[in-house]
Amino acid sequence: MQAKRQQSLGKLLQKAAAILVYATLSAGQAAADGLPDPGMEIVPGRTALVVTDPQNDFLSPEGVTWGVVGKNVMENRTVENIDTLFSTAKSVGLPVFISPHYYFPHDHRWQAEGALEALMHSIGMFDRPGALSLEGFDGSGADWLARYKPYIEDGDTVVTSPHKVYGPESNDLVLQLRKAGISKVILAGMSANLCTESHMRELIEQGFEVLVVTDATAAAQLPEWDGYAAALTNFRMIANDIAPTAEAVSAIQAAYR
Repeated sequence: MQAKRQQSLGKLLQKAAAILVYATLSAGQAAADGLPDPGMEIVPGRTALVVTDPQNDFLSPEGVTWGVVGKNVMENRTVENIDTLFSTAKSVGLPVFISPHYYFPHDHRWQAEGALEALMHSIGMFDRPGALSLEGFDGSGADWLARYKPYIEDGDTVVTSPHKVYGPESNDLVLQLRKAGISKVILAGMSANLCTESHMRELIEQGFEVLVVTDATAAAQLPEWDGYAAALTNFRMIANDIAPTAEAVSAIQAAYR
């Protein structure tokens, strides 16, 4: 008798588990692409905006990469959308973190480089004269886009140490986020398939929830290679959530009401 009861209980538990799994997957398969859509709840005190490389060399027409990223930046309204995220974050008190990209003279002595590392070094992208010097920084390709300076230089925004290739493994972003009690990240910045995607991947590996704002980024588009299309695929498959700026802003504002 006891054995039958245990067997019946086991079947009930299996059914309950199956129902739970079905309900979870059904709730997560509203997307037309057939993939689960876990979503990310924005929780004040645990959520931050992280922006990668909001710098002239990516986002200014005078920047060294504008010839390959400019079209996508303009199509997405990337500059304006990042500005909107900054202003929204500041208006509600959402913490803001910047993960910048700088190269110093010793970085140009690297003996092994990938294709785009070699390109960035050859065109002087994000160059600074030294880690302890701001000589020539103002208005340079490594400087912030001018319209973002009031947000970044307000004394509250956290500017981390520079990442060196693409991801935050080489800087202190993860440490700064954890020390601030952050476990959820709204991610934007440049460039989509390089630094932004690499930050997304590492933050996910580190246990953070990540929402990528898909039109607050952009990438190089070449005749045979579309960095933005590649990034969109991986954002959708890896991040907890993706959203355009308008939806992200609405979610932020709703969370802080």
